[in-house]
Amino acid sequence: MESILKPLRDGESVLDLSPRSTVGGGVEDVYGEDRATEDQLVTPWTFSVASGHSLLRDPQYNKGLAFTEKERDAHFLRGLLPPTVSTQELQEKKTMNGIRQYEVPLQKYVAMMDLQETNERLFYKLLIDNVEELLPIVYTPVVGEACQKYGSIFRRPQGLYISLKEKGRILEVLKNWPERSIQVIVVTDGERILGLGDLGCQGMGIPVGKLALYSALGGVRPSACLPVTIDVGTNNEQLLNDEFYIGLRQKRATGKEYYDLLHEFMTAVKQNYGEKVLVQFEDFANHNAFELLAKYGTTHLVFNDDIQGTASVVLAGVVAALKLIGGTLGDHTFLFLGAGEAGTGIAELIALEMSKQTKQPIEESRKKIWLVDSKGLIVSSRANSLQHFKKPWAHEHEPVSTLIDAVKVIKPTVLIGSSGVGQTFTKEVIEAMTSNNEKPLILALSNPTSQSECTAQQAYEWSEGRAIFASGSPFDPVEIKGKVYYSGQSNNAYIFPGFGLGLVMSGAIRVHDDMLLAASEALAKQVSEENYKKGLIYPPFTDIRKISADIAASVAAKAYELGLATHIPRPQDLVKYAESCMYSPVYRNYR
Repeated sequence: MESILKPLRDGESVLDLSPRSTVGGGVEDVYGEDRATEDQLVTPWTFSVASGHSLLRDPQYNKGLAFTEKERDAHFLRGLLPPTVSTQELQEKKTMNGIRQYEVPLQKYVAMMDLQETNERLFYKLLIDNVEELLPIVYTPVVGEACQKYGSIFRRPQGLYISLKEKGRILEVLKNWPERSIQVIVVTDGERILGLGDLGCQGMGIPVGKLALYSALGGVRPSACLPVTIDVGTNNEQLLNDEFYIGLRQKRATGKEYYDLLHEFMTAVKQNYGEKVLVQFEDFANHNAFELLAKYGTTHLVFNDDIQGTASVVLAGVVAALKLIGGTLGDHTFLFLGAGEAGTGIAELIALEMSKQTKQPIEESRKKIWLVDSKGLIVSSRANSLQHFKKPWAHEHEPVSTLIDAVKVIKPTVLIGSSGVGQTFTKEVIEAMTSNNEKPLILALSNPTSQSECTAQQAYEWSEGRAIFASGSPFDPVEIKGKVYYSGQSNNAYIFPGFGLGLVMSGAIRVHDDMLLAASEALAKQVSEENYKKGLIYPPFTDIRKISADIAASVAAKAYELGLATHIPRPQDLVKYAESCMYSPVYRNYR
C-alpha cells in the first residue's frame, strides 16, 4: 500500500519517521495497575476511592452480587445489596440465560450495551466465553441495525462526540474524557457505515463495537480504549428529518472545513496521548479514507481497518485456501467486484504478498488482479476518469460492462466481492466460476448480511458443492444432498485486535505494510487440518485469544525488525509476552 500512498505523501515513506506534526505529550501508568497480576489487590480509584453507592454505579469496578462479605464491610455496601454472595460464573450463566430469552437481535445488543455500562468485567467475560454466539450481536451484522436506530436506543454516551461546534477546542474536549492512559482510539465520521451508507453521528456504534473487540479478543485494557465520532453533519435526509437523530442537523462539511477539523483532532490526540497512541480510522468514505491514511501515515500511528484490516484478513484466507484449491499465489487470477477502499486495499496486499513470493516487481503482480466497479471492468482506456486509488488496476483490455462478462473473459480462479451491494453474485456468475474451476474460491465480503454478494446456501447450491466460500457476515452450515458445508467468516475481528495489541506492546510508532503481511501469515498458519476437512479457510473464533497473541507477536517482531518499536529491550518470547499483556475480565479482590 506504500506504493499507492507514496505519491500522495510526496514520496515520503513510513520508515522516514517524518517529524511533521510531531508534538509533545503522552501518558504513563500512574498507579501501576497495568502491571498488576490478578492475585494482587488493587484500589478502585475514581477521583477518590470508590465506595458505597458510587462503587455499584462504576462499571469498571462493580461486581454486583459477587462482592464478598469483607468487601461489603470495607466499602460501605451493607444494605445496598441483597444478602447472597454470588460468583462471576453464576452471574455469567444467569446473564446469558436472560440474553437468550430475547428473540430480536437488537434487543440482545441493547442488553449487552447495558451490561457494558453497569458491569464491565462481566460484559467481557460473557463476550470472551461465548464469542461465537455474541460476536454477531456486538459487531456485524447487528451493530449495523443498531447504528441505523442509534438515536432511538441511545441511553448513555459511550465515547467522545467531536462536532464542528468544538472546532478550536478539541484538545479541551479530549481532556474531558475521564481516562488519561489511552492506547487505542477508533474514530469514524459516520459517512460509510458498513454497507449502509451515511449514518452521521449514529455511526458511534462502530467505534464502540470495535473497541469492545479490542479488549475481548485482543486483550487491550478497556480503560485504554477511546471511541470517537467526528460529527460534520450528514447527507442522509431521513436522519435529518428524524426527531430522534442525535447529531448535527446540517449537510456534511467538506473540503478545507472538514480537513481542518480532522487535522486539529489528530494534532490534539498526539499532544494529549503521545506518539504511541494507535488511531484506527473506521468507515470513512473512500475519498477521505485514502487521503487521511496518506496524510497521517508518516506522522502518526494510524491504521485503516477498512483498507488495511480487511486486506490482511482476506489475504490470510486466500493463503490458507491454497491448500484446498492448489497452486501458489502467483498461479491464480483474481477478480474483484467493488473497487473502493476495501477492494483496492485487498488487491494491493495480495499483490505485495505475490511479489514477495515470486520476487517480481509489484507492477507485474498487479496484472494478475482485475477489478470491476459500477462502470464495469477497470481498464486502461478509462484511466483519465479514474480516482487515484483505482489507477494501478487499469490494465490493457477491451471494455467489459458487466460482472458476468468479466468472469467469462478474465476466467478468474478467485472471485472477491466488496461492493456493498447484495445479491450481485448471481447464479449465472457462480456457475461461470464453477465451469472454469474445479474448486472456485468465492469470498462475499460485504456487510451486513443483507448486503452480502450471495449467501452460503447460494454459493454451495449453484456450484454443486464445489465452491470454497467465506463471507463477511456469518452464515449457518448448509446441507446439500446429505452433505454439510461449513462457510468461514472473513471477519476483520481476526486481525485488528491482535494487530493493535502487537503495536501497543512493542511501543510501535508507525504502521508498515510488512506488519500487515506478518499478521496475514500468522492467521493463515492457525488453520488446522480439521478445519480444512470441513472446507474452512479460517480457524474457529473459540481460539481467538490465542490467535490474537500469535498475531500480536508476529506484528511486534516485524516492528522490532523495521526499527519502529520503542519498547526496549525486546522480550525474548513475544507470544508469552503478548499473553501476559492481555486484559483478563476475571473479578479482582478489593482492599
